Amino acid sequence: MNANNPEVTAPAVSTVGDDVLLILPVRNLVLFPGVVMPLTVGRKGSVEAAQEAARSDRPLGLLLQKDGSIDDPGPDDLYRVGTVASVLRFVSAQDGAHHLVCQGEERFRVLDFIPGHPYLLARVERLPAAPETGVDAEARVLNLRQQALAALELLPQTPAELVHAIQSTPTGSALADLIISYMDLKPEEKQEILELIDLPQRLMRVSELLARRIEVLRISRDISQQTRDKLDERQREFVLREQLKTIQKELGEADDQAVEVQEIAEAIAKAGMPEEVEQHARKELKRLERMPEASGEYPMLRTYLDWLTELPWSVASTDSLDIPAARRVLDEDHWGLDKIKRRILEHLAVRKLSPEGKSPILCFVGPPGVGKTSLGQSIARAMGRKFLRVSLGGVHDEAEIRGHRRTYVGALPGNIIQAIRRGGTRNPVLMLDEMDKLGQGFHGDPSSALLEVLDPEQNNSFRDNYLAVPFDLSQVMFIATANVLDSIPGPLRDRMEVIELPGYTQEDKLQIARRYLIDRQLKACGLGAEQVQLTDAAIGVLIDGYTREAGCRNLEREIGAVLRHVAVRVAEGQTGVQRIDAGDVPAILGARKFDSELAMRTAMPGVATGLAWTPVGGDILFIEASRVPGNGKLILTGQLGDVMKESVQAALSLLKARADTLGLEADSFDKHDIHVHVPAGAIPKDGPSAGVAMFVALHSLHSGRCVRADTAMTGEISLRGLVLPVGGIKEKIVAAHRAGIRRVMLPARNRKDYDDIPASAREHLEFVWLENVDQALGAVFDCAEQADALAADGG
Repeated sequence: MNANNPEVTAPAVSTVGDDVLLILPVRNLVLFPGVVMPLTVGRKGSVEAAQEAARSDRPLGLLLQKDGSIDDPGPDDLYRVGTVASVLRFVSAQDGAHHLVCQGEERFRVLDFIPGHPYLLARVERLPAAPETGVDAEARVLNLRQQALAALELLPQTPAELVHAIQSTPTGSALADLIISYMDLKPEEKQEILELIDLPQRLMRVSELLARRIEVLRISRDISQQTRDKLDERQREFVLREQLKTIQKELGEADDQAVEVQEIAEAIAKAGMPEEVEQHARKELKRLERMPEASGEYPMLRTYLDWLTELPWSVASTDSLDIPAARRVLDEDHWGLDKIKRRILEHLAVRKLSPEGKSPILCFVGPPGVGKTSLGQSIARAMGRKFLRVSLGGVHDEAEIRGHRRTYVGALPGNIIQAIRRGGTRNPVLMLDEMDKLGQGFHGDPSSALLEVLDPEQNNSFRDNYLAVPFDLSQVMFIATANVLDSIPGPLRDRMEVIELPGYTQEDKLQIARRYLIDRQLKACGLGAEQVQLTDAAIGVLIDGYTREAGCRNLEREIGAVLRHVAVRVAEGQTGVQRIDAGDVPAILGARKFDSELAMRTAMPGVATGLAWTPVGGDILFIEASRVPGNGKLILTGQLGDVMKESVQAALSLLKARADTLGLEADSFDKHDIHVHVPAGAIPKDGPSAGVAMFVALHSLHSGRCVRADTAMTGEISLRGLVLPVGGIKEKIVAAHRAGIRRVMLPARNRKDYDDIPASAREHLEFVWLENVDQALGAVFDCAEQADALAADGG
């Protein structure tokens, strides 16, 4: 087309030589020499090229596009080898489409394209078929012809004309082009054959492709035959059963058992069982079919088949892998717990990037009431999965996990399989609650049975004793909960990723009460948020004066008690907002249950405040020492364990060894008996972490100096005076903050635990890091600071 005038077309090409061809780009098809093929053209350039070819009685050059999605291909978008085609017929339809019938003549190679025309025009080199001579060529042609006929025999309803064409094709080149044109290959593969000019190579390549196609056709035929045979056998069985039902109906002998068996067979077909399980189920069904209904084993076998068919073998919920939405759900349901939320979001992110990954085995460890069970529910809601719970507290029979064998009367599967059947999905969030309270008796060890359940490498084929077939537990997300780790066996603990939940600080409890507890108790009491106003000061009084716990269960009970008092007023007809402030709480709940004893307890020599770890969280521990005339005997009371008794003895020995250095009278140890008592005598206490507090209390006793009331301490001591690291730092610090402690003395080697301490506790506490007991003595006997601290407390 002329660039200056779009309406002016370039002159016709009827005068150019035979080495110039009109080029017709085609998509997704390759024309071979000797083959007749219909074409439909619609692009403007292609239509003009086809019209020019028909008008000037010139052949077309068909070239395959490299990318079929290009609407206006240029020279670089086309392969360089194509087929010269004569136009046998050109028809323009009423809908604007143009149809061609072309016959391939010979191959050609593009030398260069000629610009300046409304269609593609190229100077080409024609590539005539190579001569076929020699025994090798004849053998290749004969083999290819036999392969083609063998392939046609494998096809259903083969056209006789195609068989005749293959038998009568005279040359190997024409035979190869004919065969390849009818094969179901990609255009790129056909283009590869078209570009093979060397005839032996072309015959070999076509033979390879045809051999592969023959193998596929044979396998397909065998599969079809096997399927047909199975269908024929099932159809025959179905017809015979229908005839038997008809005969029984005519005789008035309706067979309820046959109906029941048929229902079970349909349930097995719909259950989506693995092949091994389905074969086993059908085998048991045949046993049931041959068994008299009055047999004692009949109901047992029927129950077993019900269990097999009702398990969710192929039913799985779709994971919600929206990370921001999951973060929002976790934040809505729980305050704080950043480490656990981060771990759940990490699991969802990995699940999103690797859907076939294995689910983690998480174990939440923490005191009662910190939200372990409710956190599992939030995880299930965030993932879009079903939440199931199995309580393991007090379980002492291995069969509770693995199930009973069917030989026993009243046998059932274990709790794991029962929960999965109850949930109706094979990938729930399954919480194993109270893992640390598993028992052990003469019926076996349940914790050992859990080793297979909680091992991602084994639980993909978990065998319940009742089912006796493998069930895949690898998609189940197991979450275990425990108060302490010590009672969980080591191999079982090794299979779980332990995440510790510390106790809550006062600020945490205030936020939890505001966000969750008050709303829940308002709903339980039938009150509306507009009817009650519970101030932060009142909640603070409930936390400090009426509860002493790591979690929030008792706090929720006290909030419920206050709101029930308000409910009575509302029920009596009082209107308006009922405002509860700090001063109103004692009138409702009575006197405070807990008071700060720090100043009173440590206001005399021989008393030190220690920090203790308990199964229900951290707590403060008072060490009291006194002496009476005697002969140097050591008296220990307060239900102390062996390790704590040894800590007292080590502290006393260290104090005696350093008496001269510390300015103490060495003779006083032999003239007095020392009595060390740890109050709350009904509660057993053990562990080495009270060593520093024992040493400080004994030194305070002998020096007559008081220990600072606002200071608590923890750490094990050695006979050389070193302060050694201890565990449970996070829980102890939370307890110290809750009790109003201002300074804590910790082993210097526990600095690594500093980041785990809640930020609110770190902000309100002063930390003193101890390398040895001398530093401890220097930090607790500052009388001036102690006086200031007592004055600030009103003492």
